[in-house]
This record gives sequence, structure tokens and C-alpha cells, in this order.
Amino acid sequence: MRYPIYQVDAFAGEIFKGNPAAVMPLEAWLPDETMQALAAENNLAETAFFVRETGANGADFHIRWFTPRIEVPLCGHATLASAWVIFNKLGWAENSIHFHSRSGPLGVQKSPNDWLVLDFPNLPIEEQKTPAIILEAVKNAPATAFHVPSDTNDMIVLENEAAVRAVQPDMRILKQLGNMGLIVTAPGDQADFVSRYFAPGSGIDEDPVTGSIHSALVPYWAQKLGKTKLEARQLSARGGVLRCELKGDRVAIAGQAAFYMEGTVHLE
Repeated sequence: MRYPIYQVDAFAGEIFKGNPAAVMPLEAWLPDETMQALAAENNLAETAFFVRETGANGADFHIRWFTPRIEVPLCGHATLASAWVIFNKLGWAENSIHFHSRSGPLGVQKSPNDWLVLDFPNLPIEEQKTPAIILEAVKNAPATAFHVPSDTNDMIVLENEAAVRAVQPDMRILKQLGNMGLIVTAPGDQADFVSRYFAPGSGIDEDPVTGSIHSALVPYWAQKLGKTKLEARQLSARGGVLRCELKGDRVAIAGQAAFYMEGTVHLE
């Protein structure tokens, strides 16, 4: 069997920046173990799979995301990449796409200058004592952290952008969090806020740009800064820019995408 595959750099206006995602449109779902093996073979932060959906829930496609190790409940950059493929490679004539996912309904809207706007949920956070593993793995981590129960992440807030840039977690220790990821954030110098994201237990030491964590970051910083429209930057080596807006129980997360390659997967 042959299946098309695409690779798109999400949250970037040119290739070799942002976050690369593999995208595989399917006529019908493959076995879960096959999709997990494909994601491991691709060895990118996420591989997105989607199938056409014509059910009563109003979705156009059902989308799922796999890291090299696990299936995840929500992924921003691979959703953005999937939308780019649907708009540009699959002949989709509408200006918007509606996805069904484990995290509920998601949307993607075309915007001027080749920006795509994700319609994602507003994910609540819960204040907590910083877990001992994070205190051990991250030098000078604060005593208080936040938990994102809907997206299996913890978050720590540092004083400034320089502190976020300087973070060097001990991945061996951080891996003990298992499927939990760690968001590190602070006010930005050239943006409203900045972040980095680490999830070694899920097969991602540092994610280049993570759209989904902004479902929690945007409401947090909107409250802190007293504004609903925010520009965010993720400070990985590849880097990425996200234009965000808090819209009640939803979060708009906008980014660009750069097409890198396409090919065919051969499965015996």
C-alpha cells in the first residue's frame, strides 16, 4: 500500500525554521500501532493523520497526532501543517476547515499574507507546588508551578526572557515525568511573552514551536498583562512567532507555514 506524506515547517515563513511536522492524509484509519510506528520512523515532534469526516458533528476531518512515542490529545503545529496541506495540496476550496479531535472541535481559518489561524480551546491551569522532579531538573525553578490537566503539562513562570533562554533542564531527570511536558515562560523583550517546551518522556527533548501550549499560555498572560491580543515567541533554536487572541472559552493562534517536501510511504 502507498500513502502520501508531506512535511511542512509550521509557525515559520520560510523552511528550516519553525516546527517541522509530518502530515499523512488517509482514506481510512490505519491500526494504531502502524501510525505509532510511522511517527517513530518520521522522528519528528509530531506526525498528523486525518481522514475525511461527514458525520453529524459538523467536522470536515478527524485528526490525530503522534509523537515518536505516544499519541497526544492536542497539537497545534501539526494541525497548522495539516491545514496547509488540505488548502494547498488537496484542493480544498473553502476558507476554513473544521476538525474533530480528542480535544473537541478545532478550526483553521485562512488569513491575509498566508497566515493560518487556529481555533483552539482555552485550557485552564491549576496552581500547585512545583513537583520535585522539576525542582531537581531545572536549576532555580520557582517553588510554585501550574498544572494544565487537559493537556498533560506543567508550567513554570520565570522572571524574564533571559532566564527562559538560559534554561538547561537535565533531560534524564525530566524524562521521569513520563508523558508530562514542561512549559517554561516569562514576559518577552520583543513580544508580550516567550516560552520553551520540553517533553523528553514523550520523545521530544525540546519542541521547536508548540501551538497547543498557547491554549494555556494565552489566557494566563492575557490576565497578567490585561490585554486579549498578544504576540508570542518560542525561543528554541529554530524559533517561531505566534499571534494570539483570547476569545472567551476559545484561543486564536495564528502562524505561517512553509512547505518542505512531499513523498510516498510504502507499507508492505
